[in-house]
Amino acid sequence: MRRSASAGATPAPVTRRTLPPALVGVVLAGMALSAWHPHDRTTWLLETVWVLIGLPLAVLYRRRFPLTNLLCCLLAAHALVLALGGHYTYAQVPLGDWVRDGLGLDRNPYDRFGHLMQGFVPAVLVREVLIRTSPLRGSRWLAPLTVSACLAFSAVFEMFEWAAAVIGGSAADDFLATQGDAWDTQWDMFCALIGATVSVLLLSRLHDRHLAALGVPGQVRGESTAAR
Repeated sequence: MRRSASAGATPAPVTRRTLPPALVGVVLAGMALSAWHPHDRTTWLLETVWVLIGLPLAVLYRRRFPLTNLLCCLLAAHALVLALGGHYTYAQVPLGDWVRDGLGLDRNPYDRFGHLMQGFVPAVLVREVLIRTSPLRGSRWLAPLTVSACLAFSAVFEMFEWAAAVIGGSAADDFLATQGDAWDTQWDMFCALIGATVSVLLLSRLHDRHLAALGVPGQVRGESTAAR
């Protein structure tokens, strides 16, 4: 029985060592497939530039600022969403076409899903950075400021799309993926807001446990019982 108990104590640190490299491999494979004959090379680059920048940074700072397993999994999932959208363009992802046809929608909804992820995943990233580098750990302002930061990033991304439209003209249509919706920009930011809010509400306690496993102290005020 002692042997089995000691064996049961090892998976967590082993997982912390093996999961991030495995996820890097998955993301690299997904990016390689995405880059293979994409619908449009420029659109692919614009859609996946966040992965091309973020993945090297995460690897470079893996020892100085290791990320929680939860955040690593979410970032990998988000990278694959971007890779798929970059390969087909968001308006033409086959999965979105199936959902559109199955539910009788007016447009391919993959772009909406992508912007939900644009709020859902960065919320955990922002929360982790704020808890580990600022006095906001345990503060009641942590959640609203996390959501506000994600909404601000979504607004900056929409300005990035606007700049691409001004520079590229009709050539940027695939990147914008408006699909004829005059309110697409507002819908995109609203979806990011929903994603960030849901992420904070659903994942905060789980995130606290992952932070504790990483050695980050728990909440200072109003500490979550789930994180103890």
